[in-house]
Amino acid sequence: MKVFALLLALMVALPAAAEPTPAEVQKIMQRDFHPRGQATMERLAQDGVQRVCTETRDRPPAEVTKALEADQMKTITYPQGSLMGDWKRGETIAQSGRGLTWNDKAGEAGGGSCYNCHELSPQEFSHGTIGPSLRGFGKTRGAGADLQRYVYGKIYNAKAYNLCSQMPRLGLSGTLTPEQIKDLVALLLDPASPVNQ
Repeated sequence: MKVFALLLALMVALPAAAEPTPAEVQKIMQRDFHPRGQATMERLAQDGVQRVCTETRDRPPAEVTKALEADQMKTITYPQGSLMGDWKRGETIAQSGRGLTWNDKAGEAGGGSCYNCHELSPQEFSHGTIGPSLRGFGKTRGAGADLQRYVYGKIYNAKAYNLCSQMPRLGLSGTLTPEQIKDLVALLLDPASPVNQ
């Protein structure tokens, strides 16, 4: 019985011991990342929110999460007027992975790469699954002003709504312009969009 208990304890402890610490992961990334073009070493520097999520394995205490999400919410800037653009342009942005890679020109309009993580339309059979399916998003939720504001904000800075979200802060980082974000809002909410068919 003692041998069984010892083996069980080892089976539980060994995988945990083999997992690298956040500091070790940072060292590995700094060793293996090669700066090129606009992809500089600065990309590896975590901001305060990212450090909290890394150090707590994406499970910070509730009071820390609440305070940091409130801080992140303050970073969202909403444009004047309608928050819905053109869903057709939004579809192009969702499909595009351009922007901020070493061989892209600095200042060029980027893409959202939305399909890398989300299912959006039934016509798209190749999509990622890190993020939730957004198929039928507007069809099931509507397209009211509050929802438009939520979707715009979530795309602009996802960490305002889910602190340790894997979704990039596409507006805050400058990856997407306000107009591009409005086009993505339309892609998700416009009844004519392929997302809602």
